[in-house]
Amino acid sequence: MDRIKNLNKRWWFLAASLFMIGIAFLPPIRSRLSTQYELLRTRVVYFFNPPSEAVFQPGGETNPLTVETAVGTARAEILRTLTPKPFPPTPTLKPGPTAKPTVTSTPLPDSVLLPGVVYVDQHGRWNYCGPANLTMALNFWGWKGNRDDVAKVVKPGSPDTKLNFIERGLPDKNVMPYELVDFVNNQTTEYRALYRHGGDIDLLKRLIAAGFPVVVEKGYYERDYTGKIDWLGHYLFTTGYDDAKGGFIVQDAYLKPGKDLLSKYEEYKDGWRSFNYLFMVIYPADREAEVLNILGPWADEKWAAQHALDLAEQEIKELQGNDLFFAYFNEGTSHVVLNQYFDAALAYDQSFNQYSKWDTSKGNRPFRMMWYQTGPYFAYYYSARYQDVIDLANTTLTKTISKPTLEESLLWRGRAYYMIGDTESAMEDYRAALQVHANWFPAVQALQELGVQP
Repeated sequence: MDRIKNLNKRWWFLAASLFMIGIAFLPPIRSRLSTQYELLRTRVVYFFNPPSEAVFQPGGETNPLTVETAVGTARAEILRTLTPKPFPPTPTLKPGPTAKPTVTSTPLPDSVLLPGVVYVDQHGRWNYCGPANLTMALNFWGWKGNRDDVAKVVKPGSPDTKLNFIERGLPDKNVMPYELVDFVNNQTTEYRALYRHGGDIDLLKRLIAAGFPVVVEKGYYERDYTGKIDWLGHYLFTTGYDDAKGGFIVQDAYLKPGKDLLSKYEEYKDGWRSFNYLFMVIYPADREAEVLNILGPWADEKWAAQHALDLAEQEIKELQGNDLFFAYFNEGTSHVVLNQYFDAALAYDQSFNQYSKWDTSKGNRPFRMMWYQTGPYFAYYYSARYQDVIDLANTTLTKTISKPTLEESLLWRGRAYYMIGDTESAMEDYRAALQVHANWFPAVQALQELGVQP
């Protein structure tokens, strides 16, 4: 009898185990478990190899001119003409009305709170800051899509169709500004978008006062699981301001609650500095002339980049300590936008030197910086400093992240490998990039140029 009871217990235990396993494989549960597993895995990796301790030291030497690098340099010059911005090549934007940049002197109201804002959070998804903020910006103008509609285009993730949508997108850590802008300009017909560097508080207030909310990219500080201050990149949908309270009204997709929060001007600017004061405007296509008129000189992308450069050089003189890292980095980024790669490389050298001197008593080093901004790769690559590209990518991919899942770093390391004659490693990196971001055009193009099918 006891034997039968024990046998029945085993069968019940087996049945219960199979039931739990079956539940675990249901898409919603499996996605949640995958996310939790990835978070736990990351913490274990970071515990043994703190990413904030990883420091890249530029070598500063150009590669010798061999037959391989001579051919590669010619190829790089062609590629440079195709990629004048500090981002991979993107499709040409659809034409629209233009307006001559002007500067408005119309007095601004003391406060503005734009009506009709539909708050969208990034919760329940992984690395959804970009899709959530762009959805808010588009929904403001009447677009009927949602954050998943955006994500399926800008972060399609792994090409493994056996995984569900959330799991496929899990490895992709960041969506670049150009990807968000391209989504609007290429996936919709009634809306347009643009981004510029070197914005300021007064410009944002003018746009908001005219009815145009703004998305900015900025640094975000919070305590990590060890209790230290950590730095992350973040998009922030800005929909109003209040001078009496001294700040912008923002929709933060990350915080709970995150709707209609006040962000003090100084705090806002301090975080915004991390991304060279980059801002995006999403607007109806038939109102483009109005937007360009409000932008004034910022309507000219080259003027905006030069203005950002002037601002960075001024801040280098005024700032000290950890903030100098961001100021020098911004100087490099502005040079890259202006195609001044040698000057950009020197500025980034100074930035990484400041990074090595980071005062860690005030918080962790911003080790995620290269997850979001790729300007140093452009600068070193087009200055023929291919080993610096490889070393920076290695530091980023193996020491600042738990898995090497940054498609931009993989792409640039692959390009640098190709330039020094290591075609096999280049192809491996291009293919790895496509495992993070399926059908990503720059990696597909790189393989096709080698005569290889993706």
